[in-house]
Amino acid sequence: MSCFRLTSFLAGLGMAVLTLMPAVPATAADSVKVTLDWKFEGNAAPFLLAQDKGYFAAEGLSVTIDSGNGSAGAVTRVAGGAYDIGVADLNSLVEFDAANPDRALKAFFIVYDQPPFALFTFRKSGIEKPKDLEGRTIGAPVFDAPRKLFPAFARATGVAAGTVHWESMDPPLREPMLVRGQVDAISGFYFTSLLNLKAQGVRPDDLVVFRYSDFGMAFYGNALIASPEMMAHNPDVLRRFARALVKGWREAIRDPDGAIEAVRRRDPLINPALERERLDMVLRDNVLTADVKANGMGAIRRDRLAKSIEQLSDAFGLAKAPTVEEVFTDAYLPTRAERSLP
Repeated sequence: MSCFRLTSFLAGLGMAVLTLMPAVPATAADSVKVTLDWKFEGNAAPFLLAQDKGYFAAEGLSVTIDSGNGSAGAVTRVAGGAYDIGVADLNSLVEFDAANPDRALKAFFIVYDQPPFALFTFRKSGIEKPKDLEGRTIGAPVFDAPRKLFPAFARATGVAAGTVHWESMDPPLREPMLVRGQVDAISGFYFTSLLNLKAQGVRPDDLVVFRYSDFGMAFYGNALIASPEMMAHNPDVLRRFARALVKGWREAIRDPDGAIEAVRRRDPLINPALERERLDMVLRDNVLTADVKANGMGAIRRDRLAKSIEQLSDAFGLAKAPTVEEVFTDAYLPTRAERSLP
């Protein structure tokens, strides 16, 4: 057999073997179910951008993102195994862990370096300083985070918490009840209640706002949480998720209008201008803080979290305060460079 014929024969044989071999499937993406703490609003845009822009897919993740009904609900969803990752107020996590030590969860990435907790009242009410809240009625849903943390705020500001009456209502009634004078003040997230009041024709200059972060409160805000099983068996998934999410926040900073379009695709009934304002407030007040600019997104300062836990323990009347390590782990944080924001 000539050299040419032998070469052709071997080449043909190789093609036949390749044809008979089963195709090797592409590596399947890791499925991740995520619950937000609230509805699809401007502050959720970075999560949706990370999905729409393919940042999760580039990390080998197939991510499903669902809206939520409050931080307490997000914690319960993750603890019950219905979701792999949740977005929840870190302080609600501590409260859950104290009541459910056998199902305790941890946070692995801070989303809001400063919490949006605040109290709102009208200047005409005569409430000019926190002490003036004594003997007054404050309205909020029972699960409202700043309502739950009010004892810590009261302690820090010298307010006799027992003299304050709380009126419970559903979230949509909170701001209307303040406008109608049915309550003297309300508690809520700053970027939610302020915009809701503006939508009802209230001028910001007519309001007195007490932001917890202005009164020595060390609290962090929303964080990413995961179950112990997820942390034990899928640690790299958490790291990849966080890395892709940071890219979503970078994109929201670069193109905020595009970010709001990602929200509109999920909820066509949103007010784009209002949600753009909400996103701007979140970036300015809760995300792009001095700590984040210095250390990147997602991390904690241990001394600050320890102080926060101490304040939480007072607020919730915990018999035993959890340690920093029981509340937060940095084992799944991407590198400092991967967490940086412009």
